[in-house]
Amino acid sequence: MSATLKPGLTTTRRIVVDKDRTISFMGDEGRVYATPELVRDIEITCRDFLLGLIEAGKDSVGTRVAIDHLAATPLGMAADITITIAAVEGPKVTFEVSARDPLDAICKGSHERFVVDVEKAQKRLKAKLEKAAAL
Repeated sequence: MSATLKPGLTTTRRIVVDKDRTISFMGDEGRVYATPELVRDIEITCRDFLLGLIEAGKDSVGTRVAIDHLAATPLGMAADITITIAAVEGPKVTFEVSARDPLDAICKGSHERFVVDVEKAQKRLKAKLEKAAAL
């Protein structure tokens, strides 16, 4: 594992809540940051952060997300997602995550990712598909 992965490393990414990131079932006046999109933005923030710290040929996959979505963030408002490496255990990297808009804390929780060798992962997936095709 990369020696650059250490607990305490942190970053913040600002996301502007656009229409594609909002729920639609409460009509246009009720468009707010959708929880699945918040989770997606957390995962992308963590993955992009790791890519800057790990070796070429490696990437990461999400394995666990646990968040409390605490407040609604309306369409057009910005949200700052802050991630901090809480632990590194072999290939497993655990992040503490939080997000806030200009008025409220909107989420808190954790996210786990595993650092993988891309070529090896692709070989495992190919073998799994071949095995499934034989069923």
